[in-house]
Amino acid sequence: MGEHKERMLGGEWYLDEPDLAEDRRRCGHLLDRFNATPTDEDAERMKILTELLDGFGPGTRVLPRFLCTYGSLITIGANSFVNNDAYFMDDARITLGDDVRIGPRAQLLTALHPMEDHEMRREGWERPLPITIGDNAWLGGGVIVCPGVTIGANAVVGAGSVVLRDVPERTFVAGNPARLIRQL
Repeated sequence: MGEHKERMLGGEWYLDEPDLAEDRRRCGHLLDRFNATPTDEDAERMKILTELLDGFGPGTRVLPRFLCTYGSLITIGANSFVNNDAYFMDDARITLGDDVRIGPRAQLLTALHPMEDHEMRREGWERPLPITIGDNAWLGGGVIVCPGVTIGANAVVGAGSVVLRDVPERTFVAGNPARLIRQL
């Protein structure tokens, strides 16, 4: 394993390297197969997801077109549902609990770039922070979850929201940036 892949997996600042490019190629080939699988071939899609993802719970469905960066850093619990056109940028671990609902075109983004140091940004440095979504949470269509965010169990995020901060369990948040609307 290369130095920068090790740094990425450790949540540190890292640069791209051949090991990471090869992992993305592998992921891309599996995603090509998944997204091209005919609608009525659920078993084949499940087989591909089992190979692609780190963990994939029973009863879970992911609809195409699904995109991710590596796949190997994604765990989805049982009976969850990921709707069309989701993008999981898994430079850090992305963990979905059981019975999670992800709306169409949702984005879970784990990568940060340097804000103050424009030279580091120009050189391509990145730092990943994990995303965790608790059991029975629901993210509406077009939701964007930013790096390092945890969404609590039974929380609901309104469609089109941009989540910059942790969301407590049993709350409804919405907006850009997402803010507390009410307790559930």
